[in-house]
Amino acid sequence: MKNIFFAAGLLIAVAAQAQNDYAFRVLANKGPNQVKSGETWMPVKTGSQLMKDDELKLSENSSIGLVSKTGKPLELKEAKTYKVIELLAQIGNATSVLNKYTDFILSSNSDEARKNRLSATGAVHRGVEDIKVFLPQNQNAEIFGTKATFRWEATKSEAPFIVVLQDVYGSELLKIETNENSTTLDLSNPKLIKEPVILIEVVCKADTKNKSEQHLIKKLSSAKFEQTKKLFSEASADLNEETAFNNYLLAAFYEENKLLIDAITCYEQAIKMDQENPTYQDAYDEFLLRNKTEKGKITVHFYMERGLGLVSRPLLLCCYSMAYLSLPLCIKA
Repeated sequence: MKNIFFAAGLLIAVAAQAQNDYAFRVLANKGPNQVKSGETWMPVKTGSQLMKDDELKLSENSSIGLVSKTGKPLELKEAKTYKVIELLAQIGNATSVLNKYTDFILSSNSDEARKNRLSATGAVHRGVEDIKVFLPQNQNAEIFGTKATFRWEATKSEAPFIVVLQDVYGSELLKIETNENSTTLDLSNPKLIKEPVILIEVVCKADTKNKSEQHLIKKLSSAKFEQTKKLFSEASADLNEETAFNNYLLAAFYEENKLLIDAITCYEQAIKMDQENPTYQDAYDEFLLRNKTEKGKITVHFYMERGLGLVSRPLLLCCYSMAYLSLPLCIKA
């Protein structure tokens, strides 16, 4: 009997060691790509591991985003067959902190995590407002970067829309008119750069009574900005190019650090840069679900996100004017 238990334990140890001997993990996959393990070619699956002796075959107009065991990112786009051991030699032996965020991506989008979110999701009260803005709740409204992309859904109103930006006292800072259901704010704009807190409201131009609830963006304090800047430098050291895959990895960094507006901006940019890649769209869906937005399916040309409301202006004035107006201003360079 002891020999049986010993043999079983040995098999488990060998299996665990085999799991630890992987070369890369697949973080993103577009197209009918294949992996060869042994003598068999199989479809590539997001989240799977590649071993040193495996081969990859990329089809036309396809791509694969990989992160090595040491945390080095690698994106393949050329249609050909690759030997994994040669890809390892290409990236070298240096390590990266990206492994931490790779683990976060895979665990957050695992089948088990999706199942738990599905079982926990119930009916959500949508409120009576016509225009729903998809920004995080107040406690997660901080931002590190100088760009903030967000969108909205209007059940009755039609474009054009006006995005109204105000300070905490209700004084108008800027108006942006758009025919789209999204916009990108540049927080380095001279009219916004000195504001630690910005209130946001989306209004239908044709009928200004149709408008969203107020949302806000809070810039980081100087101390927290410097702390985040150091973490960002470490996480982005190997993400030198502006690519969809790199934005996807950065979205995980921001979410892990509770900077959801920055994460939203990265997801939006990733989808914009690679509209045909289902990985980024699916990940954005899951991001919205796990961060307490209403259920919705994102597609390239038609977005169905849901949002949550915000507290009233009197409470904003009470909570934020004293807390933030006295803080040192700090904008990411």
